[in-house]
Amino acid sequence: MVGLMTFFVLTGQTVATILGRFYYDQGGDSKWMATLVQSAGSLLFLLPLLLLSSSNSPNTSILYSLTSKAAIYILFGIVIASDNLMYSYGLLFLPVSTYSLICATQLAFNAVFSYYINSEKLTAPILNSVVLLTFSAALLGLHAGSETSVHVSGEKYTLGFILTLAASALFSLLLSLMQLTFEKFYKRVTFKVVLELQTYTNFIATCTSVVGLFASGEWRSLRREMEEFKKGTEAYVMTLVWTAISWQVASVGLVGLVFVASSLLANMIGTLALPLVPIFAVIFFHDRLDGVKVMAMMVALWGFLSYIYQQYLDDSKAKKFARAHTMEISVVSSPSV
Repeated sequence: MVGLMTFFVLTGQTVATILGRFYYDQGGDSKWMATLVQSAGSLLFLLPLLLLSSSNSPNTSILYSLTSKAAIYILFGIVIASDNLMYSYGLLFLPVSTYSLICATQLAFNAVFSYYINSEKLTAPILNSVVLLTFSAALLGLHAGSETSVHVSGEKYTLGFILTLAASALFSLLLSLMQLTFEKFYKRVTFKVVLELQTYTNFIATCTSVVGLFASGEWRSLRREMEEFKKGTEAYVMTLVWTAISWQVASVGLVGLVFVASSLLANMIGTLALPLVPIFAVIFFHDRLDGVKVMAMMVALWGFLSYIYQQYLDDSKAKKFARAHTMEISVVSSPSV
């Protein structure tokens, strides 16, 4: 299950980010449409969810009433929509490589949130990871001046940097809150519960994005945007469709990892996908991968490996404890001489 969810995250996140940048590069301009497709793919899971609900006995896995359940979905859905909107602005105002490296800070944010919300320990390697990922983002922030003349104005670059950083923090908080929800609100967490949380929260996020699309007036320019898309109308539609599908594949993987492991592991795998994006950005969008970006990537990779080392230490400790416990049981159960 962990391997399958990891594959979903790596594939979905990489493809969705590249397609999101492709949408802007080919003439797309609606931030709310880019936000909408990040959650609209959840509608694909409504039918499987309804089939699971009809084939199973009534769900008794939640401690609270249907009202409490709906409140959780609405709250998470609004947070997801807000987070998606900030990511949409970040992807519009920043080169893909820079955007992806800033997103790597979500692992550092999640380590802090997991400590306070999920009672995860903050060891020396994890603290080292937090410092290094923060330093990586700071390098990119100081590097803003060398890129703004090529891509966007300095004000928009700064706004994109701040919004992407804030979105990474909010996303990390969301994963920790999801883990807390699984631990505190559910008696028995099953795949159906995971699918429910994923589908209904993203459905609320989709409704919120639709309201934003119409309230902002961006819906009026969608027809013109589709007709003027550089690769054609069909490419415009397929870009949005596959972006929506890719984001949902990644989201299912992330929620699944929170379910089978923890929010920290989910964020770690999400961070693992980020170094893949700058490589594809150089190939498809000819982003500059200059010395500062390479240094920031190396620092971020160092921070990631530091976190991996802590997971290795925890796993080794758990295996030693399991072996010692097994030996103790065998000694107690063996006949005395």
